[in-house]
Amino acid sequence: MTTAERRAEVRALSELGLTELGKASVGIHETHRAISDRIFGAVRWGLGPSVAPVKAVHDAITDGVYVIVDESLRTAGRIGGMAADLPLRQAPSSTKAGATIIAAVNGLIGDELDARQSPLADPVSIRVDGEAVPLTTDALAAAYPTATGRIVIALHGLVETEHAWAIGEAEPYADRLARDGVTTVFVRYNTGRHISTNGRDVAELIDELVRRWPVPVESVGLLGHSMGGLVARSAAHYGREAGHAWVPLVGTTVSLGTPHLGAPLENLAHHGAAGLMKLPETRAFGRLLRRRSGGIRDLRAGSLVDEDWTGRDPDDLARAIAAEIELLPGADHYFVSATVTRNPDNPLARVIGDGLVLHHSAAGKNRARRIGFDPRNGVHLGRSHHFTLLNDDRIGDRLLEWFAAQPPKSNQSPVKV
Repeated sequence: MTTAERRAEVRALSELGLTELGKASVGIHETHRAISDRIFGAVRWGLGPSVAPVKAVHDAITDGVYVIVDESLRTAGRIGGMAADLPLRQAPSSTKAGATIIAAVNGLIGDELDARQSPLADPVSIRVDGEAVPLTTDALAAAYPTATGRIVIALHGLVETEHAWAIGEAEPYADRLARDGVTTVFVRYNTGRHISTNGRDVAELIDELVRRWPVPVESVGLLGHSMGGLVARSAAHYGREAGHAWVPLVGTTVSLGTPHLGAPLENLAHHGAAGLMKLPETRAFGRLLRRRSGGIRDLRAGSLVDEDWTGRDPDDLARAIAAEIELLPGADHYFVSATVTRNPDNPLARVIGDGLVLHHSAAGKNRARRIGFDPRNGVHLGRSHHFTLLNDDRIGDRLLEWFAAQPPKSNQSPVKV
C-alpha cells in the first residue's frame, strides 16, 4: 500500500468518526425537541398561552447548543484529518486493531462507504499478516512459500476480518490443515455490502487465484463462518453460472454457524425499526436502525442472489424473499451448529441458539425450507456460542477429515460433541 493510500485511510477514519458523531448529535437534538414539545404541549394545556415565551427561550438555547456541537465536530473532523500527513509505517487496515475497527464500520455502513468509494470500503482481497496480496504468480509465491495444490478459502463473518480465525486458545485451523498438506487462503471482504455482491467478487477472486497459484491446484475447499458461509454459497453459485474453472475443483464446503435460513436478530431489527419510526420521540433511533447495511439486511432470510433485494424497498415489512439456491453439485457439504445449552432441543436453545444463529438455521432445515444438507454431515457443539466456532479443537479435528484430498461421504448419524 502506498503512502498516499495509507494517508487516505487515516484521513477517512478521522473524518468518518467525527461525522458520525455529528449525525448522532442531530438525532439526539431531534429526540430532545420531540420530548420537550410533548412536555410543553401538556403544560400549555394546563397553564395556557403563558408557557409560549418559556418554550421559545428553551428551543432557542437547545437549538443553539446542538448547532455548536455539530459544527465543532465537523471542524474537528477536518483538523483531525491532518493527522494523515504524519509519517506512517502501516495503514490502519494492515494492523489487527485498525482492521478490526474498519471491519466494524464496514459491517454497519459498508455499503454506504462502498457507494461513495471511501478508502475504508475494503475491497475483496487475500490477506497474509494483514497485508493485501496482489493476484500475481510472483506475489502469491512470495506470500505462500510452501503453497500446495490443495487450498481452502476461508471467509470470515459479519464485522470480522481474517484475524478472527485466531480467536481463542486452540491451534488455528490453518495450522492444523497445513500439517495435512492443505494451504488456507484467508479472504477479507466488506461485510456491509450485499452478500450477492461479495459472492460475485469472491468468485472472480478465486478464479484469478487458481489461475495464478504458484503450483497446479488439485482441489478447492470453502470454509465460511456465519455470513462467510452464505458468501461461499453465493460465490459457488455465481462461479458456476460464469463457468469458472475453479468450481469443478470444489470437493468440500463447510459452514460454521451460518444462518442459511436467516437470523432472528435481523428480523427483530427490521420490525423494531418500523415501530420506532411511528413516534417523533423515537424516530431518530428508527432512522439509525434503518441505516444498517445491505449485508446485515440480507441475513434476515439468508439471501444469496441479487434478485432477493433488487428493486425492493428494504424497509418493506412484507416477508423476506430468499431464492432457493441449491448446494453446489458434486461436492460434499458439511455444517456445524452451536447452542448455549447442551441439547439443541432445549427451549432456551430454540430461542437464542448460539447467541446469534439458531440450530435449525445453521442446519439449513425447518418446516418451510430445506437447503439440502445431508443431516449425517452435521456436527453440533453444545454449551458453546457463535464465536466458539472460529477456533475450537473439536471442529479442527473434523476439518482435517472433511478437507482430505478425496473426503469420504459420512455414513454416521449427526455428531453431537
